[in-house]
Amino acid sequence: MGVANRLDLTLRLVQGSGKLSVSELSHRLGVSEMTVRRDLDALERQGLVRRVHGGAVATRPREEGGGFAAREQWQTATKDRLGAAVAAMVEPGSRVLLDAGTTTVHVAQHLAERSPLTVAVLSLQAALRLADRPGIELLVVGGRSRPGERSLVGPLALRTLQSLSFDCFVMSIGGVHAEQGWSEFSLDDAAVKQAGLAQSARTVAVADATKLGVRAFSQVAPLGAVDRFVTDVAADDPRTHPNGPSTLSALRESGVETHLV
Repeated sequence: MGVANRLDLTLRLVQGSGKLSVSELSHRLGVSEMTVRRDLDALERQGLVRRVHGGAVATRPREEGGGFAAREQWQTATKDRLGAAVAAMVEPGSRVLLDAGTTTVHVAQHLAERSPLTVAVLSLQAALRLADRPGIELLVVGGRSRPGERSLVGPLALRTLQSLSFDCFVMSIGGVHAEQGWSEFSLDDAAVKQAGLAQSARTVAVADATKLGVRAFSQVAPLGAVDRFVTDVAADDPRTHPNGPSTLSALRESGVETHLV
């Protein structure tokens, strides 16, 4: 396991448990306690965990707090792997709507490899990644930039989306639950996603495994509204994500094609 992936998994384990000891992390990860201490020190420097005697505790809610800047460094290796997998599913020549979120920024970074593309973005960060890239016709959807998130929302964004049509909507998500379906923490973000779903021939949802089993505040759509879901392999591991396997089963039963990378 590479360092970046090991840091991602260490962070997930601490977040999932709230508090874990160095010895427990060493056992679960199959590495020395010295390596665990070094990794925890690195995560603490990023403000993602807090060291306590004999271990570490989580310092932030998983996704609903802290804003884009606070989440940008979480699980970067995993999100980049997801971004590459999603970008590979986009056919050259397509008209793509790219959602806001820390994971979709990584999708944006890989989309240039699939040019020519027309890409409409709902994220100021994604716009920066795609601006001036050869073969990418970039459309920045109008709207209000949500403070702290840099996502484009509101009536202007909705009217713009309703006037366009897309071959593919790449949708990020705050939570996916077997009963509640796809959901978001913000009413504004949920409304934009609903418009994106309505205006797109197909939708690829992407999220890291921490979103599985999560009920966020505002429902976006039932499970079957999405064609494909891309997440990481840890979603199928009940030791790190107890709600992962059951949520994946519910997705498949709803006809959603699931991809674990």
